[in-house]
Amino acid sequence: MTLVHVAGVGKMGLPMAGHLQAAGHAVTVSDPSEARLQLARSQGLKVAADAGAAIGRADVVLSSLPNDAALRQVAAQVAQSARRGASYIDTSTVSQQASAEVAEVLAATGVFYLRTTVSGNNKMAEAAQLTVMASGPRAAYDAVLPLLKALGPNQFYLGEAEQARLMKLVVNLMIAQTSAMLAEALTLGRKGGLDWGDMWLVLGASAVASPIVKAKAVQLSQRDFTPTFTVGQMIKDLDLILDAGEAVHAPLAQTALTQQLMHAAMAQGDGQDDYAAIIKTVERSAGLSTEFNEKP
Repeated sequence: MTLVHVAGVGKMGLPMAGHLQAAGHAVTVSDPSEARLQLARSQGLKVAADAGAAIGRADVVLSSLPNDAALRQVAAQVAQSARRGASYIDTSTVSQQASAEVAEVLAATGVFYLRTTVSGNNKMAEAAQLTVMASGPRAAYDAVLPLLKALGPNQFYLGEAEQARLMKLVVNLMIAQTSAMLAEALTLGRKGGLDWGDMWLVLGASAVASPIVKAKAVQLSQRDFTPTFTVGQMIKDLDLILDAGEAVHAPLAQTALTQQLMHAAMAQGDGQDDYAAIIKTVERSAGLSTEFNEKP
């Protein structure tokens, strides 16, 4: 049994903590939101009375955090409280720069730092179907691999440094671009008079029916834009992607355009919708109604 402290029990962190506990590990959790802690308690998780003390007792600290600032804050607490030989696993989507700064801070503490980014939304986290992309010390990765297997069926070790951070951005670039592709394709079809539901039936049975297209088809065929990942969150990730491209002089022209479409969706009031709401943005630009039952 491994003593695990989970910092951050949002939509991703909470189910991950639950899976680790179900796998037989002793789990405590912490979060700045009392509402999230109440939800964790209701699901049978133990809330740490003192996060620093819980980190100090843990064999493994795992975090799921919203941004660079939160990573730096939690990493500072890990550096101060964690014992030598413990492992710090961070699953957040953050910049390579912030992650490298954390690595430098932790290097002197004897804490093993693993960047273990995950691919998948909250529903996939709940179903333990995440794909884990890890980088950091290989021996530490091998030691925590049984924990990572509780999060999903696929784990990939990519290197000693920030490779997992970059790989997550590569994956999210393709996710963002899939939504932009769908926006243009579906708008063309509607503008030409095709039925919305018919288009989704054909797309789901065609050569372009990737797993993400099939997953989105369930909701979007009903024009349900309930978020698994919001427009605002995708803008944050696109900022990270474009910064990473700039750092290595990789031209990401299409991604920059998709970022602007996301900003348009935000400006049009769709910022809390699923990132696929850029479909509505492109429809509006073509003079189409965004109401489900209206014909072009």
